[in-house]
Amino acid sequence: MDGALQSIHPFLTEADLSLVLYTDLRVVISMADEVPSIVLNDGNKIPGIALGTGRGTADGVSEIRDAVFWAIEAGYRHIDTAAVYKDEPEVGQGIADAIAKGLVTREQLFVTTKLWNDRHAQEQVVPALKESLQRLGLDYVDLYLVHFPVSIKSDNSADDIDYLETWKGMEEAKELGLAKSIGVSNFNASQLDRLVANCKVKPAVNQIEVNPTLTQESLVVHCQKLGVAVMAYSPFGFLVARKSENSPPPRVDDPILVQIADKYKKTTPQIVLRYLVDRGLIPIPKSTNKERIAKNIDIFDFKLTEEEKATISRFNKDVRVISIPRWQNYPNYPF
Repeated sequence: MDGALQSIHPFLTEADLSLVLYTDLRVVISMADEVPSIVLNDGNKIPGIALGTGRGTADGVSEIRDAVFWAIEAGYRHIDTAAVYKDEPEVGQGIADAIAKGLVTREQLFVTTKLWNDRHAQEQVVPALKESLQRLGLDYVDLYLVHFPVSIKSDNSADDIDYLETWKGMEEAKELGLAKSIGVSNFNASQLDRLVANCKVKPAVNQIEVNPTLTQESLVVHCQKLGVAVMAYSPFGFLVARKSENSPPPRVDDPILVQIADKYKKTTPQIVLRYLVDRGLIPIPKSTNKERIAKNIDIFDFKLTEEEKATISRFNKDVRVISIPRWQNYPNYPF
């Protein structure tokens, strides 16, 4: 018998507790079932929302581990991380905790990680993924992404390794079964076209920044026409702009978003996430707050109208949260 449950329900019998356990698990399964999946161009299915990690918090070990566990508990089945986030061990621990508690099996989860820019040589890709797998405590990832088309040396200076060479290493990783699907991140349209024209395995995903301030409509449509699914990072944009009051709108209390949120009895962040889902994107909200993690996935019981989507799109200013200007003169800078 679960000691924690017994302490919460001291007057319940063993049979009663079994029913509580079953009911709690059924609620989790029900929420997971409500999240739609997208079929990738390789036939694999990717859940329609992911928990983003990589917050770089002071107490990252416990925060990320707990966040991953809470996310799985709330119904998330997709966890997104990267080698450069330095949190793969904590992500893996959160996953292991959830599996140990019987919330999910490994096969029910979709785990994404990414190759960093200093491992772009073809022969470096598989070893880099094996290192990520060791840190995650997993035998495979469901999706492995080239984090940027830009390559750098170990001292962060510019390198000039063609991402076509890098992609050959990615294809090897897939052939070895270390990654079920492979894709890219932060590739622009011309880079994606060049890759598609010169590969054996077509990228399944392009993970890019998309939010109301950076709608990326042409790139999103281009990816979708190619059959490449789009994952949307920094989905809230400047919704909560703590660093600069001059950041472009909308904010969390924007009257336009509030009006739409009131209509659906949702929060404005939930409206922004639904806006991305309704465009066929897979948003990747980050949070280490248990309540917000649960709210961020509670977006699949309503749908925005075409007019509401167009209204939110009008916030676009083509302004990025992530731009990395120090790479502007590096080969293959995508922005």
